[in-house]
Amino acid sequence: MIVTPTQQRLELAIEGMTCASCSGRVERALNKVPGVKSVSVNLASERANIEFIGQADPALLMAAVSNAGYSARPVEDQQATLERQHSRVNKERLMLLLAIVLSLPLVLPMLLQPFGIHAMLAPWLQFALATPVQFILGARFYIAAWKAVRARSGNMDLLVALGTSAGYGLSVYEWAKTSAGDMPHLYFEASAVVIALVLLGKYLESRAKRQTAGAIRALEALRPERATQVINGQELDVAITALRLDDLVSVKPGERFPVDGEVVEGQSHADEALISGESMPVFKQPGDKVTGGAINGEGRLLVKTTAIGAESVLSRIIRLVEDAQAAKAPIQKLVDKVSAVFVPVVLLIALVTLVGWLLTGAPLEVALINAVAVLVIACPCALGLATPTAIMAGTGVAARFGILIKDAEALERAHEVTAVVLDKTGTLTEGKPRITHLIARDGNDAQLLQWAGALQLGSEHPLAKAVLDRCKERQLTLEPVSASQSLTGRGISGTVGGRQLLLGNRRILEENGLDTAGLAVTAQAWESEGFTLSWLIEVGAQPVVLGLFAFGDSLKAGAAQAIEQLSARHISTHLLTGDNRGSAQRVAEALGISDVYAEVLPADKAATVVKLKKSAVVAMVGDGINDAPALAAADIGIAMGGGTDVAMHTAGITLMRGDPRLIPAALDISRKTYAKIRQNLFWAFVFNLIGIPLAAFGFLNPVIAGAAMALSSVSVVSNALLLKTWRPKDL
Repeated sequence: MIVTPTQQRLELAIEGMTCASCSGRVERALNKVPGVKSVSVNLASERANIEFIGQADPALLMAAVSNAGYSARPVEDQQATLERQHSRVNKERLMLLLAIVLSLPLVLPMLLQPFGIHAMLAPWLQFALATPVQFILGARFYIAAWKAVRARSGNMDLLVALGTSAGYGLSVYEWAKTSAGDMPHLYFEASAVVIALVLLGKYLESRAKRQTAGAIRALEALRPERATQVINGQELDVAITALRLDDLVSVKPGERFPVDGEVVEGQSHADEALISGESMPVFKQPGDKVTGGAINGEGRLLVKTTAIGAESVLSRIIRLVEDAQAAKAPIQKLVDKVSAVFVPVVLLIALVTLVGWLLTGAPLEVALINAVAVLVIACPCALGLATPTAIMAGTGVAARFGILIKDAEALERAHEVTAVVLDKTGTLTEGKPRITHLIARDGNDAQLLQWAGALQLGSEHPLAKAVLDRCKERQLTLEPVSASQSLTGRGISGTVGGRQLLLGNRRILEENGLDTAGLAVTAQAWESEGFTLSWLIEVGAQPVVLGLFAFGDSLKAGAAQAIEQLSARHISTHLLTGDNRGSAQRVAEALGISDVYAEVLPADKAATVVKLKKSAVVAMVGDGINDAPALAAADIGIAMGGGTDVAMHTAGITLMRGDPRLIPAALDISRKTYAKIRQNLFWAFVFNLIGIPLAAFGFLNPVIAGAAMALSSVSVVSNALLLKTWRPKDL
């Protein structure tokens, strides 16, 4: 027997990466470790997601990262990660402040010179101010550059180290060769200010990265650390980790639900906005499900635990968002290829710039300064941050509104969708029957409902619930029923107010020798529309038909709006269902869907989607196990909230609540995110395409180049953060 090794996943936190070249080098190093199947390194989240066959040794993987010039460690819990990020931001802020304090006296005379104020510092004082900036505050660049050289590669730090060292060394050379009493032309301020600007960019990047990861932090903050457990009527304050399945938990008004569970006592409302995106509080009573992290409203609830730890809805949401943010979009592969050759090309351009200026007869210092400007402005930070920051911001804001995007590929591909295929039951309709029509022989609909409702008291049948719900809506008083009996495959019988009644399908008419009492045309019309019919008859010396009920699945509130929004974007819609054609056609006509596939078997659903893919980019929307093959076959699978786990695992996008309006919203955030990625990459590429020639031809000095380089990185991240202002339309 051949045993197939299991595929495992491991996540590592990577430290020391500064640009796209760095993340590429870490990927290449990890891919060389035996057993590793694939690696995705995210510069923005500083995480490496590794898939491997069999049992991978974390120590071996971390050693590979270390040999590449970086450090790796197992991913900590979210709180430890936040503390580490906070500590790093504080350290970077301190280094930035020191760099500004030391660099400002060097650059101030340059700023005052246009106003006729000459306050140039003495060479020894410039040297004293610039040296700690270069070798203490700038030590990080030398360390990282040396690691890159050892790994026979290049990165942003190598460019900064070479550029600033050239400016600093040229200044020392000019100072040394100048006669005592003369004022040499020094460039200490250029090197110091470039380092200060790079540190400013790093600080702003770190702050922005924390904001892009805000969705995870917000979700983590929903987890209470303690709960009130009820044991034998006694309330005990316990840690969440101490709870087990079927434990009882008391949740007071205003508290967050500590676990996923089922209400066993009490009534209240739950604010589930941060879990599902549902803006209105949801009423809860015994038998209803509650989600850990939601906020209890006005009443005390006793809840039986149904899921804890990693199996809770909140934990699964967090895992989905983390996976999406760590994943690499297909467009990032282009960036990785460019970044792999970017630094060597920049070094070559800088060398050509130096030699070219010298050949034209320019002084060494002019040639060197122009070469330094090329090195400084070419730092590929913006390229590396363009895609991951947009993905993190896009998936984060989508999660806030109940749209969970499982992977970056789904996010990137969804903007291309030209056709949406929709399941009917549970997707466009509520998935539970309700009374759509009723007709009483004598015209007394209320009496007809009272009799039918009395017969159905205590029944759990879906049609019985529909009758009782309508009675409740109309506030009808129901008489007690006696001699109630279920008639298998036909309906139910019982005595109400002295009348012996039968409620069921057409077979009860045939068994009692009755015709349709003039309701044949109506019954046929309702059946052709896909409704389920139930007849109410009174049995006696002369059986008589009392009335007729039609049951159907009602449309979801936002279904028509969702189809309208999709049509407005020139996206075609198709209804794909296993239900009968009459029912499917009725829903399609009500929503304005022209293309209907009815009575389709689960296996054929996937084939239908594949056929549509020949002429369109297809998104499939469904909620059931029978939809899973079609969800997998589509270009993009979208699972409706409240559906089966199989559907949610198969789909690339999961909607946490069953509102159809989230379908166009999911496509919209995909389009917005992809637009941000393209904008970021455009400006990152254009910035370098324009900036490098300007620097090479002497139009940019190193200080301006450094400022422009820092600005490009910050602008890319800031542009991505604009996604946080996104809101679903009409929700």
